[in-house]
Amino acid sequence: MAAGRGVAILGIFVADLAFRAGRMPAIGETIAGSGFKMGPGGKGSNQAVAAARAGARVTFISKIGRDDFGAVALATWKAEGIVADVQQTDDAPTGAAFIYVNDTTGENAIIVVPGAAATITAADVERSAETIRNAAVFVTQFEQPLAAAMRGLEIARGTGVVTVLNPAPAEPIDDAFYPLCDFVTPNETEASLLTGVRVGSIDDARRAGDVFLAKGVGTALITLGQAGVLLHGRDSSTHIPAFKVGPVVETAGAGDAFNGGFAAALARGETPQAAARFGCALAGISVTRPGTAPSMPRLDEVMAVLPRG
Repeated sequence: MAAGRGVAILGIFVADLAFRAGRMPAIGETIAGSGFKMGPGGKGSNQAVAAARAGARVTFISKIGRDDFGAVALATWKAEGIVADVQQTDDAPTGAAFIYVNDTTGENAIIVVPGAAATITAADVERSAETIRNAAVFVTQFEQPLAAAMRGLEIARGTGVVTVLNPAPAEPIDDAFYPLCDFVTPNETEASLLTGVRVGSIDDARRAGDVFLAKGVGTALITLGQAGVLLHGRDSSTHIPAFKVGPVVETAGAGDAFNGGFAAALARGETPQAAARFGCALAGISVTRPGTAPSMPRLDEVMAVLPRG
């Protein structure tokens, strides 16, 4: 792995519209909420912010509209030092997400409309091929079209760039995806859908991990919420506990925090196990703060909660 070459991330940006309340309203019902905030979001963009704050050199590949939310996106990436390999279009708006946050537990439910990013094609990704080839680590998800994600993985794999697939939101995919993935990073729900193994425990996660390995994945990295992460490869299977840093405020960005931190640590040459621990620590801090991208901690904050030695 070429440490120092940084992280390339293909994904989407959306404006997060977060509403806090004690519960979700029923159909036809209006309830009073306890808070509202708009901020930058989208899995790929959140992961880019997490990786950049964790010290990685990050380039983000996407498509946005030429509108107010698009201006928020560009300002966000500039502020975080993220290089934007991004097309702008007048034909579709920048995406947006409705996020319900339970104001007691911090748990969330999300509706995402990708907007312009839903039109990203394999040809669009091809135009960013050099960005991908020049990275140490390439990361993508499933919020943009599957064909675009696959092309990005193919380009990275063809040059020896480490590939990380965060299969979220989960949907049935062609088995041709799996051999392109050095790491696949689903949560329990996503792993269950993709493997047919109901993941409710660490042992279940190992069984799901075996399915991913049989399909050609290099290493399965299954995130388990408060139970941490299972790093499951052909030669070893390691459970990494979650980091309990403080009271949970909001979990909406936890998966993105982990993936961004994991990619940043891999890019600087950490072992997969050390990178997974770093990602867990980063995610453990992020859930103590409101928001998605705004909740991502800086490198010094993460290092402060990692045990020495």
